[in-house]
Amino acid sequence: MKLTYNHLSLNKELQIVQADVYMEIDGDIIIDEPLCIDVGLPALILSTLEDTLPNRFASANEWEKTPFFVCGCGDPDCRGFSFVVQHINSKMIHYIEVEESEGEEHKEMDEYFIDLRQYQNIVYRIGTQFLDFIRDLDYSPYFKDTMPVIQELMMKLKKEIIDNE
Repeated sequence: MKLTYNHLSLNKELQIVQADVYMEIDGDIIIDEPLCIDVGLPALILSTLEDTLPNRFASANEWEKTPFFVCGCGDPDCRGFSFVVQHINSKMIHYIEVEESEGEEHKEMDEYFIDLRQYQNIVYRIGTQFLDFIRDLDYSPYFKDTMPVIQELMMKLKKEIIDNE
């Protein structure tokens, strides 16, 4: 798996962080476009620690259900990339790309099996990159607890990575 964020920027008017997102799994390019990354970052980090199930129509306070990557406008209802993450065991996750429609069951698209340790390390680097980027900016996200949630999840993820070395 390859997942990178490049050219991070803060949209001061919308108070969202955007980046050029590239995701490749097993040779398939899943994402290669500019997207909002901060709205779904807490859910992305959480997916390294436990199963996640997206619901792009959930409220902002249900951050654990937010798609990992959403439209550049930052609104998960607009357009997003949703993934179900199932932890198979201590070494492997099942990563399922899903299409969501309001009031309907999600439709499963492509599915992948990913090494959990690799995934955790990639997401930890992304979380660190985000925290470094946002540190000195005047940032007031729509979900006001975005930063505390990310920081707490990053501490848990760091502990998980260290414990499994």
